[in-house]
Amino acid sequence: MKPTGFFWDERCFWHSGGNYALTMPVGGFVQPLAAGGLPESPETKRRLKNLMDVTGLLRELDCRSAPEATNEQLARVHPEAFLATFKQTSDAGGGELGLRTPFGRGGYEIAALSAGLAIGALNAVMRGEMRNAYALSRPPGHHCLPDYPNGFCLLANIAIAIEDAIAEGPGRRFVVLDWDVHHGNGTEHIFYERDDVLTISMHQEHNYPLDSGDAQDQGRGAGEGHNMNIPLPAGCGDAAYLDAFDRLVAPAIRAFAPDAIIVACGFDASPFDPLAHMLVSADGFRQMTRRAMALAAETCDDRLVLVHEGGYSEAYVPFCGHAVIGELAGSAIDAGDPLLAAVTARQPGARAQAFQRSWVDDLAAEFGLVP
Repeated sequence: MKPTGFFWDERCFWHSGGNYALTMPVGGFVQPLAAGGLPESPETKRRLKNLMDVTGLLRELDCRSAPEATNEQLARVHPEAFLATFKQTSDAGGGELGLRTPFGRGGYEIAALSAGLAIGALNAVMRGEMRNAYALSRPPGHHCLPDYPNGFCLLANIAIAIEDAIAEGPGRRFVVLDWDVHHGNGTEHIFYERDDVLTISMHQEHNYPLDSGDAQDQGRGAGEGHNMNIPLPAGCGDAAYLDAFDRLVAPAIRAFAPDAIIVACGFDASPFDPLAHMLVSADGFRQMTRRAMALAAETCDDRLVLVHEGGYSEAYVPFCGHAVIGELAGSAIDAGDPLLAAVTARQPGARAQAFQRSWVDDLAAEFGLVP
């Protein structure tokens, strides 16, 4: 069996922001945090990689880095003027070009490397070198607009990888399934008027950004019907996510018949995330991965790539990521869930699950699917 790829690079852990307390700029009455900076820290990603080292899972993977995305690859998504300003600001010591996206010296090169990991993972799967792959990209990418970094995202990693695959020829039709808890507004914007990329975002309703992600936003022009937003109410746990996956996500992907599925893999829908209010367990993420693998086997010869996005619980994200990557690899190594009892106790009860199922019923009706 072909291996599962794991694309990572220590340099991505060296990306740094600053002068924020969670998502609030410090100053006035906002006191800096002891650790400093944004919740998008390197520790969630580094601890995930370290956990796989300790359990031995990493030894079962085809581990690689990748080159930085070239200017030509980046310019398929981002205007040259933006790239030039980003590079100049980075060389001058860093700054902030958009909203909540600070970076230091060398930030341009690290962001290009993060995009390069996504490119490398998708290319390896499309060429048949790997059955599937995980890119531990940092900084993330799904909020980034072509000329406006946003929400910790400096470059649109997945969109850049897709455009490279289309330009180089290994694929023509792609699905982006975004289960990060925040709406994938950048990816949506980039492909909103196109019919060769189906974008699906499962997210907490009106979390971030506050003004995007509604179910009625389904694409425009040639892209009409090729954008699916699945806004879920706060408090949803495993049952709601899996119900939405089975009744909304799966039929849409089957009907689209992609050449590959790319998952924008955030772990901020977990119960312990400081920036959201969802209750998805490590096993819930594992089960969504299992479903994504089954869809890839059914529709596109197993071609499945996961690209890391958000997730800000340093203690819990590593176990979510380990569960997902272990499932991708078909590994018997299991790190377990040290917070299983607390996660289980927090899962919604029968009345809440009935409400959440009715919410998915309404979304199914919005999309013209059988409730």
